[in-house]
Amino acid sequence: MEDLWFQPFIWTDYRLAVLFTVIIPLILTIWALMKQVDAIGRLLIIYWRVASLLLITVYLLAPGWVGENTPFEAFCGQIGFITGLAARILIPVSLWFWVDLNDEIKDLPWSFLKLMVTSWRWAVTVYGSISAIVHVPFLSCAMSGSTLETPFCQVWLQAPVGYWSMVHGDATPGFMGFMGLLGLSIYVLYFAYFLLVRLGKQGRSALEH
Repeated sequence: MEDLWFQPFIWTDYRLAVLFTVIIPLILTIWALMKQVDAIGRLLIIYWRVASLLLITVYLLAPGWVGENTPFEAFCGQIGFITGLAARILIPVSLWFWVDLNDEIKDLPWSFLKLMVTSWRWAVTVYGSISAIVHVPFLSCAMSGSTLETPFCQVWLQAPVGYWSMVHGDATPGFMGFMGLLGLSIYVLYFAYFLLVRLGKQGRSALEH
């Protein structure tokens, strides 16, 4: 595949995603559990639920790598561009949505953990906002299988294919797509329950999370 001028920026986006959405929150989660800071722990549990859409996106994008794709595999790749944008929007929202958690964290006495969590929330918000804006033009990759096969779209699939080869080396594209759609189905059902039932009952309170 030909190298495109924006390819280094896409790889930078993936590296930042690993740093801000996996490594740092994992450290903060372990830290919060060890320190038994309930408000931060609950916020991070909610974060991981929402951020799981990023992993689902990886499984959806991988089957779209150019080759002898079946319509099912191409469809999965196309959906992956939509879920990728959705994840970049939902993650920052999930970090600031809960009024009770915002108040509890604000009222915590100063600590290095609190400082790091607050800094991380702002960093993810800035990163997610910029990344979402950058991702918008690539929604055209979700329009058709022929568009998906262009270098313009394929450059986004290199990292998911790398994950596929490292973690699921013997898996077929169909298996990756099936896992992605299964995860997405569960995610959508939970999200629909939250919007239609949970939000109406408790609003922006994270009490039952």
